[in-house]
Amino acid sequence: MYTNQVSNGIATDYNKDSLQPSMTKPSKLLLTSIGVGILLIVATVALAAATLAIVTTRLKETTTTTTPSLNSEYAESIKISDVMTHLNELQRIATGASGTRAINTPGFNQTLDYISNYLSTYTNFNVARSYFYLRNFVLGGNPILLTSINGTITNRTFSTTLSAAEFYIVQYTRSANFPSYVRITVIPNVGCTDADWLAANPSPSGSVALVKRGDCTFVDKAALASKYNVAALLIYNDGTAPDRVPPMFITLGQTNELTALFLSYTLGQELANAAQNPSNNVGVRLIISLANDATYPVGNICADTPTGDVTQTIVIGSHSDSVPAGPGINDNGK
Repeated sequence: MYTNQVSNGIATDYNKDSLQPSMTKPSKLLLTSIGVGILLIVATVALAAATLAIVTTRLKETTTTTTPSLNSEYAESIKISDVMTHLNELQRIATGASGTRAINTPGFNQTLDYISNYLSTYTNFNVARSYFYLRNFVLGGNPILLTSINGTITNRTFSTTLSAAEFYIVQYTRSANFPSYVRITVIPNVGCTDADWLAANPSPSGSVALVKRGDCTFVDKAALASKYNVAALLIYNDGTAPDRVPPMFITLGQTNELTALFLSYTLGQELANAAQNPSNNVGVRLIISLANDATYPVGNICADTPTGDVTQTIVIGSHSDSVPAGPGINDNGK
């Protein structure tokens, strides 16, 4: 708009002068020409200045950063440099402890010491440390699953490559060494209700329960299996998609007391189909050896502000451990 107005004004002035009926006054023409030239120069300079001003303003807008308000005095007091100081310390601890700060390692315990000491030294928080216990889960060797169908015994394939395995270990399974074959009972539907377990034939009590994946959690299935006193629990995949055919690695939790394995859909369905005919006398023999399933203590740090309304408590939590494979600085260093 600014450029167009200037150039149009110049053109109008020039055209008015050029329409004079007489050219007998060269001085006026010269002055007019000089005036037009001056106007052009002024307009050009003004245009350049305006353009420069616009560019400068936009450059400032793109290069100037403003820290947004977090509406929290506490949040805005946190500095990246302070965060990096703690992360560097956690890295130092991990480097001196075989590269990890996982639970039940020296790196984890040193992390707890660092957190406790820092809070006690630099804050007025009430700092306390408590402990809870977790179970180790270390296999003494590969598990063995033998199946017997109508007198035919087959040693089923275990592999850490799940696509090649017929069965896989369940985390926190209990060890087992069946001296003989124990009959299989197939739990109707997917074993998520008492009705499913009560409808099973033969009775689940003392049998190895075979249950398909689906509807409820694996822990729920295990709880019902325990309730009906099974000798062991075999859960198998449902085969509803290609990635739901192989066995999978699952956990039944720290409190599990069952012997358990997870089967591929192919193996599970084979056993389920065979068990429909009682004369097939379908049974399994399990050998699972654990090298270490003892419990170990895990520290937990609590730091409370000495003031405030106890009925209006805000709880902020994070985990202080890393994975066994690394220091956990770039994902969970807290």
